[in-house]
Amino acid sequence: MYKLTTEQKTMLSMCYNAMVDRKAEEVMVLDLRGISSIADFFVICHGSSARQVVAISDNVETALRKSGRKRYHVEGRSRGNWVLMDYHDMVLHIFDRPTRAFYSLEKLWSDAKKMDEIEILAWGN
Repeated sequence: MYKLTTEQKTMLSMCYNAMVDRKAEEVMVLDLRGISSIADFFVICHGSSARQVVAISDNVETALRKSGRKRYHVEGRSRGNWVLMDYHDMVLHIFDRPTRAFYSLEKLWSDAKKMDEIEILAWGN
């Protein structure tokens, strides 16, 4: 497939680590390059409660803002069952467990490449 730039690796690693830092479950990065014009990457995870979903989204936004990256759009924080954060080339979907199971984005985008967790973690070092 396509090689990732250093900036892409850094941003994906920051998102991943910020999610894991707030105990996000089943964090997954889908590479949509070449199959969608929506975004280059989806980063998907879930939390066990609405409060945790919001905390994960807050932590991601803080981490990315510290690096100078600003979000384009966010929605869903008031309900806490699905927070969508749009960073143009990267769209984050932070769900509660039932909502993630219902929408099943992983199945909807099954032709996207799932990026390796160990590789993503290595980018942060």
